[in-house]
Amino acid sequence: MTSLSRRAFATAAMASLLVSCGGPRGDGQGTTAQPESTPRRSRSSRSSANEARALGRSVPVRLQIPAIGVDTPVIRLGLASDGTAQVPPITEHDRAGWYRHSPTPGQIGPSVILGHATVGSYGDGVFRHLARLRRGERIVARLENGTAAVFAVSSVQTVAKAEFPVDAVYGNVDRPELRLVTCGGPRTGDGYRDNVIVFAALNSANP
Repeated sequence: MTSLSRRAFATAAMASLLVSCGGPRGDGQGTTAQPESTPRRSRSSRSSANEARALGRSVPVRLQIPAIGVDTPVIRLGLASDGTAQVPPITEHDRAGWYRHSPTPGQIGPSVILGHATVGSYGDGVFRHLARLRRGERIVARLENGTAAVFAVSSVQTVAKAEFPVDAVYGNVDRPELRLVTCGGPRTGDGYRDNVIVFAALNSANP
C-alpha cells in the first residue's frame, strides 16, 4: 500500500468499521464502536489449507462463495465523511464492496470486503448467510486482471459491535488473507446487535 492508503486504512481501523445492514427503517445507517486501543501488528493464524504465493495488486470485480450461494459483483468503497469506511448502498440489487484502502485479494495483508445481511424493504442482503460458512469452505475473488484468487475459510466469528476486534480484522499479517464482514445476531431498533466476520487465507490462484 502507499503511505496515503496506509493512513486511510489506519483511520478506518481506528473507527472500528461496522457494517450497517439496512435494518427495519431501511436507511442504511449504522453505528460505530470505539476501539479500546490502537491496532497493533498481528500475526496470522495458520490454517491447514495449502497456502499460495502472494499475488500482485488487482482490484476485485466479483465474489463467489459456492457454499452459501453468493455470486456478486464487487464495488469499490472508500471513507465516509465521519472517517469510517463506506458500506454498499441500500439497493434492490445488493452487491458486496471492497474497501479500497485495504490490500486487494491475494496481496499480503487483510483484504476487507463488506456486505449487507438485509437491505431494508428489499429483503435479504448478499451476505445474509455468511454465518453458515465453515472452516475450509471456498471463497473466490475474481480480479480485474482475470485471475481468480481462491481462499479457504479459517474461522467464522460473531461478535458484539461494541467489541469489534479491530486488531484481528485490520492488523497486518504476513500472508494474503481475506475478511468478509456483515451484521448478525439479534435485531435491535436500528439493525443488528453483532457483526459476523469471516477470516480466510489464500489457497490458490488461477489465471
